[in-house]
Amino acid sequence: MSAKTAGKILVLILVAAAVAVFFGLGLERYLTLDHLKASREALETAYAAAPARFLAAYFGIYVLVAALSLPGATVLTLAGGALFGFWTTLIVVSFASTIGATIACALARFLFRDAITRRIGGRLAAIDAGIAKEGAFYLFTLRLIPLFPFFVINAAMGLTALPLRTFYVVSQLGMLPGTAVYVNAGTQLGKLTSLSGILSPTLLVSFALLGIFPLAARKAVAFARARRAQTARKGATTPGETP
Repeated sequence: MSAKTAGKILVLILVAAAVAVFFGLGLERYLTLDHLKASREALETAYAAAPARFLAAYFGIYVLVAALSLPGATVLTLAGGALFGFWTTLIVVSFASTIGATIACALARFLFRDAITRRIGGRLAAIDAGIAKEGAFYLFTLRLIPLFPFFVINAAMGLTALPLRTFYVVSQLGMLPGTAVYVNAGTQLGKLTSLSGILSPTLLVSFALLGIFPLAARKAVAFARARRAQTARKGATTPGETP
């Protein structure tokens, strides 16, 4: 057994063990809207007693939840908005969620990309070529649309050759509008009765349009560049010459 294979098995065991512990201990019950609202006073007291330590623990838990694609990121975001206020939570969650997503992407790449390469071979090379050319743009579009599960995007991009640095930067920017919506909802936690109350149909349509906007913008830029190039070619053609 090669060192790389042994490393993959070890990582897979650690990930599986962490997920098993999470569900085995029933920790998911603490990441619900009802529990958050019921324990808000106790959480506020703990935060007031040791703000830096509490924020660090919150950041670490958020990264872990995002990295392992565990349920509860939405409730954690709401909790942050309720406890820390809008701007502090926006900054902390933006970095924690992006770091966690990047770890999830890296895990998918380390654990499964070689197997996918062996299975589909040349087709993956064609996908990689497309990702190299358009990957950052389409990742940005997907991040802007909250209808797509982020853990699916993390895993799918992990199977491609998109650089992790590019994945991180694009995800940081693309997830920011959605993060702001959920953080703002957290600041109004007392008025929320369910997670479905965070996004109204109108707001969902707005996000869908926000996701379409980069596509339209890119087409517009490409059209403008083509027109400029055409004008430049005509300007370079002297009278009497055949273009």
